[in-house]
Amino acid sequence: MPQNIFTGSIAEHYDRDSLEMFERRVVDATVGFLVDAARGGTALEFGVGTGRIALPLSRRGVGVYGLDISPDMVAQLRTKNGSDAIRLTIGDFATTRIAETFSLVYLVYNTIGNLTNQDEQTACFRNAAAHLALGGRFVIELGVPDLRRFPPGAAAQPFEVSATHLGFDTMDTATQQGVSRHFLIDGDRVTRFDCPYRYAWPAELDLMARLADLELRERWADWDRSPFTAESRKHISVWERTR
Repeated sequence: MPQNIFTGSIAEHYDRDSLEMFERRVVDATVGFLVDAARGGTALEFGVGTGRIALPLSRRGVGVYGLDISPDMVAQLRTKNGSDAIRLTIGDFATTRIAETFSLVYLVYNTIGNLTNQDEQTACFRNAAAHLALGGRFVIELGVPDLRRFPPGAAAQPFEVSATHLGFDTMDTATQQGVSRHFLIDGDRVTRFDCPYRYAWPAELDLMARLADLELRERWADWDRSPFTAESRKHISVWERTR
C-alpha cells in the first residue's frame, strides 16, 4: 500500500526546498501544455501536493480537482490564494476514486515513482483510465534514469550540491528501486529526508497503459515539446483513453 512520507516539516518546507520547480519558466511551460491537453474540459491531478501546478492551471480557466495522500501537503495548499477553486480529496492515487470524469488526468515531477512497486504503478494507470472520459488524456512527467552515473560498486551519486541542499541518489538496478537522500541546510540546522522511489522505463509505462486501454499519443523530452531521444533525461508522455 502506498505510504505517506510528506508529513510535518517536510510538507511545511516543501515549497522552499523545491524552488527550482517553482521558477516561472518551468511552471508556465507545464501549465501551457496541460491547458492544451485538457481541451476545454476538467482536470484531475494525482499527487496535487501544495498546488504548484494545480493553482496556476486553475487560474488559466481549467476546472481542477486534486488527489493527494498527505493531509499535511494539502493543508499547505489550502493556505494559498485561489485554493478554494480546487476540489481536494485525501487518498492514494493508485486506488482512490472520485465520482467525476475528466478530460485530463496528470502526474508531474516524477510523482508516479512514489508508488514503489509495479503493481501499484499499474493500478495507477487503471485508476487514471477509470477517471477519464472517452478520448481523455493521461499525462505523466517522469525522469529517465541515467544509469551511466552509477558505475558498478558505486554507493551513491549526487544530483544536487548547493549551499542549502545536498542530494544523493542510490539505486538498485536489479529491482528498479532507488532512494533520493536529501540533506536540507538552514543555517546550522540540517534536516535529512529520504524519498524512496521506483523507476520505470517508457516502454514499461506503455505496457501499463495498454493494460488500462490507454493508447500512446505523444512523447516529448520536455514541456516545450522538444523531441524525445536516447539522450533525453526525462519524458512527457500522453496516453488517450480509446474505449
